[in-house]
Amino acid sequence: MANILRIFLLPILLSFLASCSNIFEPTYTEALWTFSSSFESSSDFENFYIVPSGDYDSKHENSTEMVYSGTYAHKAWIVKARADNNDGAVYMPHRAYPTVQFDKTPEGIYRTPCLVTVWVNLDMTLIRRASGHIDDWFSFVTLTCDASDNWSRTVLVNIGPTGYIVLMHVPNQGEQEYIYQVSSANDPSSVHIFPQKTWVRLDVLIDFNASHGYAKVWQNGILVSHANVKGGKGGLAQAHFGLYASAAVSSGTIFNDDLRIKEIENENEALSLLRY
Repeated sequence: MANILRIFLLPILLSFLASCSNIFEPTYTEALWTFSSSFESSSDFENFYIVPSGDYDSKHENSTEMVYSGTYAHKAWIVKARADNNDGAVYMPHRAYPTVQFDKTPEGIYRTPCLVTVWVNLDMTLIRRASGHIDDWFSFVTLTCDASDNWSRTVLVNIGPTGYIVLMHVPNQGEQEYIYQVSSANDPSSVHIFPQKTWVRLDVLIDFNASHGYAKVWQNGILVSHANVKGGKGGLAQAHFGLYASAAVSSGTIFNDDLRIKEIENENEALSLLRY
C-alpha cells in the first residue's frame, strides 16, 4: 500500500501548494442537479476536456463490445507499458478518459455531498513490483474540488495488487488513513475482493465540506472504504472516469457504463439510492 501511495505524493503535493486558490465554494442555490451519461454519445462530454485517444500509450472509444445497458459503453485500453513504475520527478501513467468539468456547465461547480455511481468492468493484471518501484495500480474514479487544470486536491478510488478497492489522498493529499477499509485482515474469506471481468457497481459519496468532509465507497452495495476528507470548500469541480493506470502496466481494458453524479441532501439519501 505504501508503494502505491508514493506515486502521487511529491508531484501532486507541489501542485496542491501552487494552486489552492483554485478551490472555490459553490455559489448557486437552485434545486439539486444531476449529471448522467450512458455513453451512448460522445456529445455528453463535448464541452469538457477529453484525453486524445492514443496519447499516453492508451486508447478509448464508445464501444458496443461490452455494455451494461443501452447500445454503447465507454471502452479504454492500454496499448503497451510506458515505463517502469517509479517516483521520480516525471511520472507517466496511462490516461484515456473524458472529464466532467462542472464549471463549464450552466449549473456551475456542484455542491457536495454528491453520490457518484458508475458501472465498471475491469480486465487488468496488477502486480507487486520489486523494491524501489511502485506497485501497479488502477484508478476507477478521480474527483477534485480544484477548478483549474492542476487538479491539485483530489480523492481517488483505486485498486492495486491486493485486489481491494481503496480511497486515495485521504484525509489529506498524499495520505492514506481510513475510518474503515476492507482488507485481508477483516475479510478472511476474500469475498470483498473486487471481481474482474464482470459488471460491478461502484457508488462513491464525496463531501468536500471544509470542516467535516468525508468519502465512502460501496462495491455492489457493500461499504469497502471510508475516510475523512480535508482541503475542500464544499464543491465538486471536476471528475474523470475511464482508464488511469500506473506506467508499467502493459495491457488491460476497462469498460464504464451508466454514470451518474448526483447532488444529494445527506448520506441518508445516498443510502436510499443504493437500494434501487
